[in-house]
Amino acid sequence: MILYPAIDLKDGQAVRLLRGEMDAATVFNDDPAAQAEAFVAAGCEWLHLVDLNGAFAGAPVNAAPVEEILKRCRVPAQLGGGIRDMATIEGWLSKGLARVILGTVAVENPALVREAARAFPGQVAVGIDARAGRVATKGWAEETDVDATDLARSFEDAGVAAIIYTDIERDGAMQGPNIEATAALANAVSIPVIASGGVSSLADLIALRDCGAPLNGAISGRALYDGALDLASALKTLY
Repeated sequence: MILYPAIDLKDGQAVRLLRGEMDAATVFNDDPAAQAEAFVAAGCEWLHLVDLNGAFAGAPVNAAPVEEILKRCRVPAQLGGGIRDMATIEGWLSKGLARVILGTVAVENPALVREAARAFPGQVAVGIDARAGRVATKGWAEETDVDATDLARSFEDAGVAAIIYTDIERDGAMQGPNIEATAALANAVSIPVIASGGVSSLADLIALRDCGAPLNGAISGRALYDGALDLASALKTLY
């Protein structure tokens, strides 16, 4: 199971939100690329990047720090937030991004997800962010009636590389991941699933690894910044 350290970008800084609230942001590093380099030095194999401003704006906003991370780090990175058309997808992949994460458009324009997955095999993931099993879009600001599992199943034949499943109520709250819902989703589809939201300890990671579902990996953010989870130790345990 891969551990993906998260770098959430707001106004050019590395921050963490509490349950997706932009006004509940804590700044952890004003040099996101330096933070990325620290994660790489600790041994991570992937980076998980989120353009928080972009998620609300519907277009890339924190392009400069993302490009700096891609320039300075030699591990693959995936990015979500504000990626809602083919031109933006092509642009990011051409700059060295390993994988784009499509969230809002997976609900609003699923045909784009399918088109992108065909055009860029292995480089398109779907981000499914949910409250009580229902998908939220546009930076989690808009609730929908779409069931998270139904949405995941709708892309079974699309060729997407992964599904990043986030339980919004757990995100940044340091209360542990929603293991039951994550495992249920992973067991419901053949697409690799990455768990996100609430991973706050080594015990959480072990519980996800041993949950009985074939999880591809888990994303952790605040726990790594707060020191509740030591990245190097976690990587040794998982691998």
